[in-house]
Amino acid sequence: MRLHGVPLRQVTAVWLLLAAASLLGSEACAAEDASPWDGDARSAVRLIAGTRMPGSGASLRAGIEIKLKPGWHTYWRYPGDAGVPPHFDFSGSQNLNTIEVLWPAPRRLEEAGLSTIGYDHDLILPLRLTPRDLHQPIALRLKLAYAICEKLCVPAESSVALGLAGGESTQEPRLAAAEAQVPHKATLGLVSAPLSISKISREGDTDHPRMLIDVAVSTGKQVDLFAEGPTAEWALPLPVPVAGAPRGQQRFALELDGAPPGATFAGALINLTAVSGDDAIEVPFHLD
Repeated sequence: MRLHGVPLRQVTAVWLLLAAASLLGSEACAAEDASPWDGDARSAVRLIAGTRMPGSGASLRAGIEIKLKPGWHTYWRYPGDAGVPPHFDFSGSQNLNTIEVLWPAPRRLEEAGLSTIGYDHDLILPLRLTPRDLHQPIALRLKLAYAICEKLCVPAESSVALGLAGGESTQEPRLAAAEAQVPHKATLGLVSAPLSISKISREGDTDHPRMLIDVAVSTGKQVDLFAEGPTAEWALPLPVPVAGAPRGQQRFALELDGAPPGATFAGALINLTAVSGDDAIEVPFHLD
């Protein structure tokens, strides 16, 4: 069939291309693997595309890449004693149903005599996305507000956009490497794993309670441990290494402090993240 001398299949193909361009807008293209960088000499941000997750149906993969000038750092989702976590605004996106930000394992950073949690190197935060319409690409738009620190801390903002259709991407190896650094979920007491939280106990009086946390690591490498409360309003201190752990394990003490006004520790869900070399796990548990 022809329309004014043009084969209908050609008209249809042109219409589909125009529809995709309209959805994505002038600032993003579905065929691109990465957006332009947005930032300055201290830090910059871009989006990168990944290949569709195998067997996941609607799920798409992407990442937020943050480039840091040597000597500068930024913060994890819980920054520790100081700092602010990144704030993500995806409200300008199109055809986006759900999005999840994944966090590679952070490290403890010393900052003006305080212990903070974050990254002092370039990083990629992997993303998991689902579209509203499975047959259309996602126009992903992000406004990122974050802090970067050297001797002083300064706020930073970036606005980036990228079209995601789930095709093959040259960024796939880098995105896969970042995903491998995300702590995996683990169960309390599962000591057969290379890295595990073997035991949690409580000690101290009602005025100064604390948790003792034993971390087993088969490699003998040094372990670091981070604790998060049920919501962002909780400001738990960083666990500190203490003596008394069984052989092959490392013990940490977590002071039960930092609950928001009106909240109690009884029954609170605490999330522990243990990091040792390239291994990292997350273990949630309820306080007694």
